[in-house]
Amino acid sequence: MALEPIVLSYVGQVAIVLTELSLPFETVAIWDAAELKKAPFTDINPNGRAPAIKDPNTGIVLWESCAIIRYLIDQYDRTNTLSYDTTPEKYLLDQWFFFQASGQGPYYGQAGWFNMFHPEKLPSAQNRYIDQTKRVVGVLDAALGQSKSGWLVGDKCTYADLSFFMWDEQIEPIMAVVSSSEWRGDDFPNWKKWHERMGEREAVKKVVDEKAKMLAGVQH
Repeated sequence: MALEPIVLSYVGQVAIVLTELSLPFETVAIWDAAELKKAPFTDINPNGRAPAIKDPNTGIVLWESCAIIRYLIDQYDRTNTLSYDTTPEKYLLDQWFFFQASGQGPYYGQAGWFNMFHPEKLPSAQNRYIDQTKRVVGVLDAALGQSKSGWLVGDKCTYADLSFFMWDEQIEPIMAVVSSSEWRGDDFPNWKKWHERMGEREAVKKVVDEKAKMLAGVQH
């Protein structure tokens, strides 16, 4: 029996996982932040943030990227295309997945806010989150330097790797706003190679292109 399309409210890391797993989905993106903060979207996610999904195949409604990705892996990655069901690999996946949620997302997000959107320039806040962004990249670079495969866990690209991609795409735009940020991706060669390898994957290219087209439509 064919699956019905999963409804997704944002084009990002969730879309990458959906595409990698060849799952049907349709994107109903909401780019206006004000629309996210009121019904009907808050009926789905009371936190008023994207992404969220509705899966008509199971009846589940979920929000928060990591919760959604974990659900997609548990429900649909039966052949471990992006995952492992062996020990210690499945716990190492959790380790890096939680690091993305607790480290990368918050620090990069605050770096973006204070450098690109905050109405008042606060150098101490800007510098803190720039430094933390570099620190997170340094952690990844060191771990990848010790990996024989060049992936975070095991010998293949997993959902843990892919969960970092879209935020890492934002580093250069964020850093470019502050001339003193001195961002050089070449300083992190293992991270740079890893990021570029993910960027060459067909699923990733497809999602990046789709997001760019959607944003171009919104801006015009």
